[in-house]
Amino acid sequence: MADSHLSQNSVTIERTFNAPVKLVWQMWTDPDHFAAWYGPTGATIPVAKMDVRVGGSRLICMQVTTPDGPTQMWFTGEYREVVEHQLLAYTESISNENGDILAPSDLGMPPGHPVTTEIRVELEDLDGSTRMVMTHLGVPADSPGAVGWTMALDKLSTLLEEH
Repeated sequence: MADSHLSQNSVTIERTFNAPVKLVWQMWTDPDHFAAWYGPTGATIPVAKMDVRVGGSRLICMQVTTPDGPTQMWFTGEYREVVEHQLLAYTESISNENGDILAPSDLGMPPGHPVTTEIRVELEDLDGSTRMVMTHLGVPADSPGAVGWTMALDKLSTLLEEH
């Protein structure tokens, strides 16, 4: 359910978590924490390498089980903006396990799928709770990626409630 004022080429999800901003920040920037919630329901993150600084790189492996057995997808990117506890912005591209960017069309993605997308995570401290606005630019609001984010953020919410 995208708001009508949003571009069709981005997904924006706003959530308020009953958790301090410092913990929500760690969930996005600490590889172990990130691996615990990222990806759609049923996905696992066997690899999460994150050099969280402007110009730092990231390499994420997401494993999902398909009817043909386990399948791995790799994503690479670069941190563009890092303002601790406030703003995290990074690029994301489909890659191989070495971080070499692959063309989406090579992987059967629809024509016009961007090679590189950008994720922006804005955090606001609300007296102990955290308001998060996550925008993924380049991913249509009605795409499987949008559904995946909703599932992932549901897992994040559950994880934060357990802390």
